[in-house]
Amino acid sequence: MQLDIADAPAGGRSGWLAERLRHAIADGRLPVGSRLPASRVLAAELRVSRGVVTEAYQRLTEDGHVAGRGRGGTVVVAAPPTAPGPPPPPRQAAPAAVFGAEPDAGVFDALRAARARIDLSPGVPDLAAFPRTAWLRAERTVLASLSASDLGYGDPRGAPALRRAVAVWLARTRGFRADPDEVLIVAGVAQALGLLARALRVDGVTEIAVEDPGSLGARQHLWHSGFTTPPVPVDGHGVVVEELRACGAPVVLLTPAHQFPTGVVLGGERRRELMRWAGAGGLVVEDDYDAEHRYDRPPVPALRAVLPEEVCYTGSVSKLLAPALRVGWVVAPSRYRDALIEAKRFADLGNAVLPQLVLAELMESGQLERQLRFLRRRHHRRRDAMIAAIRTHLPDATVHGAAAGLHLMITFTGGPPDTDLAAAALSRGVKTQPLSWHRTTPGPPGLVLGYAASTPTDIAAGVATLAAARRAMTTRAASTPPPGPPSSPGPPRHDHPRAAYRAVPRSPSGGSCGRGGAAPSVMSP
Repeated sequence: MQLDIADAPAGGRSGWLAERLRHAIADGRLPVGSRLPASRVLAAELRVSRGVVTEAYQRLTEDGHVAGRGRGGTVVVAAPPTAPGPPPPPRQAAPAAVFGAEPDAGVFDALRAARARIDLSPGVPDLAAFPRTAWLRAERTVLASLSASDLGYGDPRGAPALRRAVAVWLARTRGFRADPDEVLIVAGVAQALGLLARALRVDGVTEIAVEDPGSLGARQHLWHSGFTTPPVPVDGHGVVVEELRACGAPVVLLTPAHQFPTGVVLGGERRRELMRWAGAGGLVVEDDYDAEHRYDRPPVPALRAVLPEEVCYTGSVSKLLAPALRVGWVVAPSRYRDALIEAKRFADLGNAVLPQLVLAELMESGQLERQLRFLRRRHHRRRDAMIAAIRTHLPDATVHGAAAGLHLMITFTGGPPDTDLAAAALSRGVKTQPLSWHRTTPGPPGLVLGYAASTPTDIAAGVATLAAARRAMTTRAASTPPPGPPSSPGPPRHDHPRAAYRAVPRSPSGGSCGRGGAAPSVMSP
């Protein structure tokens, strides 16, 4: 490739060089596996100081595109998904289609398919950091010792090696002991909810309470299984147990270690209240989706540690390695264990065995724990980059849930609807999710912003784009004359579970749970 240092702006040579190398990696001129010139050699060719080159290489390293290999030099390890460059021209149809109506079952597929130069969607890990070399090494180790019989149909509960490894992993990272025979391997938390739904339906359960705000995707899975989902408010200490009790729902789905999307950790007093609720016959479904990713203190133990017979615990490697693996686990109360195994058997005869054995090898060798330590450092830097960008470009936004996880929630005291803001951002090439998607009852506008999968450079550019879109919308709103008197609204529609709960007033005897408590405080843990 040809590099002319005369094209570099004054005072920006390192950034210019990093950008040129990034382009070359993206378009294949520097393919994955190729080695960059030694910094001293390239500095001499460009007639610049060696510091200019080492700084450019450091930026590419932080972005995850290259890695140092000691005497092997600096090697290209990952290409950007698209070549960096100017944003694509605004596209009006896709944003309107994604954000223009009540989100339906295909809304997340539509959002993933929408083109964007910067993806700040929550729930996406750093896929460029997937440990390919370690995975291949573990795969070779497994294949070398695999017998012919191991290639047959496996145990529907999961490979014994992985169930043992998961039991050890949960004891080390989540603070509770489980016998390998108590562990059921599933195709992610989504399948865990589907299998549990079958068992609960047999018990006559028709309602599963959910957090508000809480995951739209989880609610959609429960709706698909025929459940209604009364919302329970979340405040700065977690789910409001008094409101849960007022609902009358016998089961609740919670994210207690890092509530989605607020980031709140269920407080000690709330845990004790929840224990009393569960002790009176309630069941907690614990979605432990990203609790390992905690930066300022050790992760809080799982609820399962104190309520083994009242908590159905679920987890996966989707936020730690990759969603494409579709590997998760369930540790259920003894009264549901056989029903879940039967549901899994008749769903798919069990997960694919080879990936289970490879994952077990990664766990037993310590590689998965090393990967977690690596990701914590990287995500910490990216979280800090996002917080700094929000302070610079969106100073009126309140940041929630910064102590852990892979995303931040921000709220505004006013301004345009968050769905309109998300649509405007997507039209400018930045993808995110509006907070209102994850609410059942009304609340302040906001956004849920993922930072794990984006580089600090992209994070800063994405937040700046969000701010520019919001300013443009505010300016247009200020220059638009006020509308005439509103037309008479029709009767509330109850053709959608979410719409029904928005229309039903709070009733202490059951039905929809009420709103209670304050919003999480700034930088809440």
